[in-house]
Amino acid sequence: MSNDDTLKAKRVYLSPPHMNGSELETIQEAFASNWIAPLGPNVDLFEQKVREMLGCQYSLALNSGSSCIHLALKYLGVKQGDYVFCSDVTFSGSCNAILYEKATPVFIDSERDSWNISPVALEKAFKAFASKGILPKVVIVVDLYGMPADYNKILPICRRYGVPVLEDAAEALGATYCGKHCGTLGDIGILSFNANKIITSSTGGMVLTDLPNATGKMKFWATQSREPCPYYEHKELGYNYRMSNILASIGLGQLLELQQYIQKRRKINQRYKELLADYPITFAQEPAGYYSNFWLSVGLIEQGSAVRPIDLISALEAANIESRHFWKPMHMQPLFSQFPFYSEEAESPVGEDLFLRGICLPSGSALTEGELTCTAQIIKKCFNNI
Repeated sequence: MSNDDTLKAKRVYLSPPHMNGSELETIQEAFASNWIAPLGPNVDLFEQKVREMLGCQYSLALNSGSSCIHLALKYLGVKQGDYVFCSDVTFSGSCNAILYEKATPVFIDSERDSWNISPVALEKAFKAFASKGILPKVVIVVDLYGMPADYNKILPICRRYGVPVLEDAAEALGATYCGKHCGTLGDIGILSFNANKIITSSTGGMVLTDLPNATGKMKFWATQSREPCPYYEHKELGYNYRMSNILASIGLGQLLELQQYIQKRRKINQRYKELLADYPITFAQEPAGYYSNFWLSVGLIEQGSAVRPIDLISALEAANIESRHFWKPMHMQPLFSQFPFYSEEAESPVGEDLFLRGICLPSGSALTEGELTCTAQIIKKCFNNI
């Protein structure tokens, strides 16, 4: 069997979990102690380890990054009739919770440098709303594909209008901006430990903040808003959002290898740049002060090329290699298309262009050199055949 045939026989995933073995020890400890249900010592320890690593005062582990966003918005007072500004180019989990609380999302286009929320478009949206005597309740800023947003421009705008920032760092654990960790740059930050993230607890997320009362209130809501009574009493709507001790055990084991996983993904990104340097596809660059974890390596096909992302995706799929389109902007989604949208250039939104030309390539930290080389060869063949 040739090398190509061997690779075809084994599915190459976009960003699969990478277990290192340490997880088994922490899981076994949890089983031995009989801490299986939500809450437990490993949940507390996981929260502690993450906040110590990232440099924030408070942390709260929940069952998903989406749950974290929901409770953060609720804590920041978002309710029916409010507006929430949000990055337009993102996964829908960044903004679904706006609708949970019956508020109105307002989508802000990307900038071309980092592909994250555009400070120019953000200022434009603020001015438009302020002229009507309205301000958003929160601004949700996403660190897309592990690349930080431009906080030195974004935060002063939000501070000037007195609006808090919720940082969606679901894809950016371990990335930094001007020396500060993603997830700690806004008033509240969130992480995701979904199975495809840089480290995983199978599913899960974490709230990060320096606000002294935030995680306590969110923890109360996340445990069904049970009042401190000798019986079950509820005065507020609650949710079943807590992380289990078993999942936290997986997260603790994964956390030991975080830096190694980041270095591997950064190396993968660099290899794609080297292998495809002579072809009309480019990859994100890190501006000064940015440090990306390159959770996913994302290629952008040059304008004017006859090759489209779907051509590459189809060719890779034929070789049993998973890839996917760039995130489809929220303002283009049927669910969100009726909501306001602001762009630097109304005639040519950046996010729409990124969606039309972008492709996410296999980036898992267990990706082999052979799998990466095979992926690059298939992409080269697509360009060579036009």
